[in-house]
Amino acid sequence: MSNVIEINGLTKTYGKVTAVDNVSFKIQEGKIYGLLGRNGAGKTTLMHMITAQLFKTSGQLKVFGEEPYENNRVLSQICFIKEGQRYPDNFRVSDVLKVSQLIFPNWDQELAYSLITQFQLPLKRRVKKLSRGMLSSVGIVVGIASRAPLTIFDEPYLGLDAVARSLFYDKLLEDYAEHPRTIILSTHLIDEVSQLLEHVLLVDKGKLILNEEAEDLRGRATTVAGESSKVEGYLAGKEVIHREQFGGLVSATVMGQLTVKDRDQASKLGLELSPVSLQQMVVHLTNGKIDREAGSTR
Repeated sequence: MSNVIEINGLTKTYGKVTAVDNVSFKIQEGKIYGLLGRNGAGKTTLMHMITAQLFKTSGQLKVFGEEPYENNRVLSQICFIKEGQRYPDNFRVSDVLKVSQLIFPNWDQELAYSLITQFQLPLKRRVKKLSRGMLSSVGIVVGIASRAPLTIFDEPYLGLDAVARSLFYDKLLEDYAEHPRTIILSTHLIDEVSQLLEHVLLVDKGKLILNEEAEDLRGRATTVAGESSKVEGYLAGKEVIHREQFGGLVSATVMGQLTVKDRDQASKLGLELSPVSLQQMVVHLTNGKIDREAGSTR
């Protein structure tokens, strides 16, 4: 499986502010990636460098094996749907589809019109008159129908209700299965998309702190709850990423697969074990309070 994106030591600074800090990773073809992290973590800056909308400060960045900046061979293979996507003031929804057909070599006009119907979008209405949810739907239609080898969605669901978001996920997965390509989803609704993701990249304060297959992450974190003294003894030697005290009770989240011995020990101590969702894991990993065996923080 070849790499669509190769990043090594990539850094972007604005004066004294480092938005992306010495980041390295690879993105393979034909997979769905989740680019996750808090607001201001560096996700959008990364996407803008990948799509040649920002210059890097240092490091290496290759997209389809080449530098992306002013490279039409690379950029013609990318569809980047940004949060609050803008279009010319005089554009109607139908104009967006016509222009997209000219821009994207793999554009499927029949699919686009089918999605327009399903998202109940008015073809003749000017884009600037659309509601926020409708504007998001236009971006979703373009992103899916482009069938670009590299398709990036940056918070694509703004203003969409739960039904419309579910339609987006279903249609994206359905078309991806029939026409595999590389998809990057940057989103805060992690639990909603967790079953779509095949690989997770987690960015915090400009650094990449997690780069793993989604399947490997499932079950990687567990919450342990019970009497304080028993929980504290149980946690010895384990990586604790979150801890809450309730009087004489403690609830703690630990990273790492629990062994049969670990589970037996918890049972004997009367401790309750419960799985942690991907979204909860991301929240705990990016709150700056990761306790390790020696009590250090990240």
